[in-house]
Amino acid sequence: MSPSSARLRRGVIAAALAGALLVPLAAGTAPAAPAAGTPTPSASGPDVRALSPGVARQVDAAVRRVMRETGTPGVSVGVWTPGQPDYVRSFGVADKSTGRRMAPDMYTRIGSETKTFTVTALLQLVDRGEVGLDDPIGRYIRGVPNGDRITLRQLAGMRSGLFNYSEDDAFFKALTSDPRRPFTPRQLLAYSFKHPVLFQPGEKFYYSNTNLILLGLVVERRSGLRLGDYIQRHILDPAGMRHTLFPAGAEFPSPHPQGYTNQTANGKTADATDWDPSWGWAAGAMISTLDDLRTWAPTVATGRLPDGRRMVSAATQKQRLTTPATPIPGAGYGLGIFDVQGWIGHNGSLPGYESLTIYLPATRTTLVVVLNTDIDHGNNEPSTLFGQAITRIISPRHVFDLPAEPAAR
Repeated sequence: MSPSSARLRRGVIAAALAGALLVPLAAGTAPAAPAAGTPTPSASGPDVRALSPGVARQVDAAVRRVMRETGTPGVSVGVWTPGQPDYVRSFGVADKSTGRRMAPDMYTRIGSETKTFTVTALLQLVDRGEVGLDDPIGRYIRGVPNGDRITLRQLAGMRSGLFNYSEDDAFFKALTSDPRRPFTPRQLLAYSFKHPVLFQPGEKFYYSNTNLILLGLVVERRSGLRLGDYIQRHILDPAGMRHTLFPAGAEFPSPHPQGYTNQTANGKTADATDWDPSWGWAAGAMISTLDDLRTWAPTVATGRLPDGRRMVSAATQKQRLTTPATPIPGAGYGLGIFDVQGWIGHNGSLPGYESLTIYLPATRTTLVVVLNTDIDHGNNEPSTLFGQAITRIISPRHVFDLPAEPAAR
């Protein structure tokens, strides 16, 4: 099995926060921890540098260098800080066969950033008293291993102990043999539930897409709406995100880049643009644009809509942003969201596409990166390398740094 296919089986997040990382925690509710975003000890200067023409040229050069090193066909980058010039630029091509250029207005698949929307939906139901974060999942969904003990909080915080369905051999074979086939949530859960639980609830951190499939079903059951309809009505419409959607199938609005992957049965590079993303569902199926993700970054990080109204209550948002440490220095994971050296948000990886949407509260800076490949470079996801290179320039005291994981196993 190739390293790339092994990463597909582990899930749709940056490899450095994937299922291999286990951290002991007290059973039950995850305890509060110091903020994970500690500044880099050797760095000095302001939290974010002003994007002068000289700094912008440095970012240009860094993006082009990472493109060359990783073989990324096309990438779009946005950096926004109140009171400073915006940085919005695209590099490379959206289509290798025609040479069509990458552009900032293109739609893109955002993979695991979907988790931030699913968990937001859950937290809204918590605020309405429809569910409780410490309710057992078995209260809402039957047949879940340890369902009487695993809480919704532990599912959202990646501490359930449930096997990640995307690591299952039969799932991998089914997906790669026919990547345009649809999957139902119950089919995805079946791949997970045939495996024994990996540990008791709350004992460890283990990134599992299974958790989000269950939370998506809870949202549907308690709201009476399909998950995509709920997210549209209660999250996207209030936020004014008119170019973000939860697809029902493989539909993909134009304009969009072609996406290139080696997450295939034979490890060869393929065009994954029209592959069906239903295998990610509540964990990874959504589509968005650079500008809409600009809106989403501060919304999910603060719990407030662009007009100042609350998306979720202050008390619930505080629980979301409690990010117990992971084994990675300076990185914590809360309720469907991470904090890496002070940058709050999430990344996404789906065959052919990667994205990174993060927010630095100290300066209200947003960074969004979208690209049209998910092919690893030295066991690093390209989106991580772009984020690292850009933040070394714009926020040297807060470098988005997720180290490479060991070779696939």
